[in-house]
Amino acid sequence: MKEFLPFLIGIMLSTTSALVNADDLVQIYEQAKRSDPLLLQAIAKRDEAFTAINASRSVILPQINLNAGFNLNLNSKASITSDLSNTNSLNVGIALNQELFNRNSWINLDIAEIRARKEDAVYAMQQQKLILRVFQAYFHVLRTIDGLTLISAEKVAVGRQLVQMRQRFKVGLSAITDVHNAQAQYDSVLAREILSENEVLNSYEEVHEITGQVHTKLNVLNTKSFSASQPKQSLNALLEQAKEKNLNLLVSRISRDIAKERISLAKSSHLPLLTLSTGYDLLDQKNRSNSTRDIDYNQLSVGIKLVVPLYSGGRIDASVKKAQFNYVAISESLQSIYRSTMKNVRASYNNINASIGTLRAYGQTVVSQNSALEVTKAGFAVGTCTIVDVLVATRRLYDANRNLSNARYDYILNILKLREAVGTLSEQDLIDINQGLILPKK
Repeated sequence: MKEFLPFLIGIMLSTTSALVNADDLVQIYEQAKRSDPLLLQAIAKRDEAFTAINASRSVILPQINLNAGFNLNLNSKASITSDLSNTNSLNVGIALNQELFNRNSWINLDIAEIRARKEDAVYAMQQQKLILRVFQAYFHVLRTIDGLTLISAEKVAVGRQLVQMRQRFKVGLSAITDVHNAQAQYDSVLAREILSENEVLNSYEEVHEITGQVHTKLNVLNTKSFSASQPKQSLNALLEQAKEKNLNLLVSRISRDIAKERISLAKSSHLPLLTLSTGYDLLDQKNRSNSTRDIDYNQLSVGIKLVVPLYSGGRIDASVKKAQFNYVAISESLQSIYRSTMKNVRASYNNINASIGTLRAYGQTVVSQNSALEVTKAGFAVGTCTIVDVLVATRRLYDANRNLSNARYDYILNILKLREAVGTLSEQDLIDINQGLILPKK
């Protein structure tokens, strides 16, 4: 499971007093599992599909019904004898009906069982999607926090340069244009800081949307222990694995199986229906009249009913063609999903390799830009560089740090996207990533 997650477990070496309580990735995921509407919807649909199997099976089982009734009749005859009749009757019956042959019912049962497998696969797919959504929401917060941290640091650096320019201007060492350039750069950074603060707030709302709970602190990535490496499996091996395990492909294949069964279901309407019907009835009638006798009888009946469809106005043939066209459409959809899956595996694999190269390049860029800034500052001190050169070098340094930060998150995201495309993404992946997180500093 860890072959796609090669970065090492990070351990924070600073003292406990420098740490604050925060939620980690696994905690966020556990909260999301309990409250995410999309996952809960998938669970409900899965349970409904498995319950529907029993409903479909009930049709092919015996249907037994009991009926009973009691009647009391009072009849007064206005005659010379003024005869009064009083009759009460009790009737009880039990009926049993059993399908002896109905291909339609058996195919419906098969469809119900296949549909249950499909909803189970959909649920598993939603679990993987939730894992990816939780990661993206969580690490979007970390991205925005890193961005805000870098912008704030840049503001401090530019602010120092602005103060320096004002002091130099007062003593006549710099022109007013240098002050204006530094002020313009400072104002620009200040505006970006305001936007970045808003992005942080909005990113927390994404986590709130998934979990239904408010969060204010999250564990952060341990950049000191972070490392990146290529997947151990070859691209061809991953493609073969995706053909078997990709859940989107599996759901599509099951949908095709259901469509095939529906063709058989439509064709089965041509077949005869054979039904067994049995019944037992008991009548007990008491008469309180001299002229009417009591009635007491029971009756057993057994019958077999055969129905042979002869002509339905072309409805059956039309239903068969409709099911066949639907099968073709779903088969083409499967082919489209297959191609998309193979493309996603290749793209994610290539993106991982690109991310590794990008990480190395941005890491070196940070070193180079830091050196360039120091040289530019030294040049400004001796008059060979302007304040604009210093401001540009400062901006480039923080841009390089921002790009490096984003590259780390992109690498991990590409790892998870590859695992999702292959079909092996699981909760263990989040646990592995969570081990590379540390408590944030105060």
